[in-house]
Amino acid sequence: MAIIEVEDLTKTFGSHIAVDHLNFKIEQGEVFGLLGPNGAGKTTTVRMLAGLISPSKGTAIVKGYNLDKDSLKVRQTVGILTENPSLYEKLTALENMDFFAEAYGLSDPNEKQNRIQELLEFFELWTRRDDKVATFSKGMKQKLAIARALVHKPPIIFLDEPTSGLDPESSKEVRDLIAKLSQHEKSTVLLCTHHLEDAEKLCNKVMIINKGRSVVVGTPDELRDRINGTPAVEVTLKKLTSSVVEAAKKARNVTQVTVDESSCKLLVTLDDVSSGTPEIVKRIVEAGGLVLSVVVVRPSLEEAYLKLIKEEQR
Repeated sequence: MAIIEVEDLTKTFGSHIAVDHLNFKIEQGEVFGLLGPNGAGKTTTVRMLAGLISPSKGTAIVKGYNLDKDSLKVRQTVGILTENPSLYEKLTALENMDFFAEAYGLSDPNEKQNRIQELLEFFELWTRRDDKVATFSKGMKQKLAIARALVHKPPIIFLDEPTSGLDPESSKEVRDLIAKLSQHEKSTVLLCTHHLEDAEKLCNKVMIINKGRSVVVGTPDELRDRINGTPAVEVTLKKLTSSVVEAAKKARNVTQVTVDESSCKLLVTLDDVSSGTPEIVKRIVEAGGLVLSVVVVRPSLEEAYLKLIKEEQR
């Protein structure tokens, strides 16, 4: 069931069209990636869906609330991490969480305390709860900002560039926590990013936008298939011989065989990988090949993204 339904969503600033007639749906419990280069309109889209700015045209239904008529209800329904999260650095982590819990209407002291402790423990910040945020690393601040966005148990979470500016270790840590988060909180997540690794590891479905327009919507696998119909099979051998190469070429459904002599590998492109792979291996073994490994190779989401963006710009 769709928890967010977007129809002709458009935002203009003077003569500049920041978001241009977007249409998409996000299912309940889904991690949906909004991908695109800087300036593509991702942040503007998130700000509209969070009820922070009004659309110039079109609308969206967010958990049953209309953006035009129920923007306050929408803001109460979602949690949002902006690209530059503002935390009170002179306050402790606990004081920051307490302040925002009050702002979101958590008035019951026991409920508020339990929720704050639950989140700080989940994000591995509980032992630093009494330390001022100014002493935190950038990764810790990002985790605290995400915890703050979740304090009122929103069914929908908007994360705008959650790993931006983080070192690789902190990025992985935040990514792993987001993956756990979608299961732990049972929330729908809209992940706005230009980091393809984030989308590759986290998203059930993605939409690529460029210059405010939708380029394509689909699962990561569907986007890969758009640029490379079927995956290939990489066969690593103990020794590469001409008879092994010829045997691979003669197998059914084989369209191309690429030889890498330096690493003793064959990259075999087939019409149907699932049915063709067993025959490839059988023929290679019958030709005297000693197979060390067989791996299905697919293009990365980054390759698909770059190719689709380039095609859209032509």
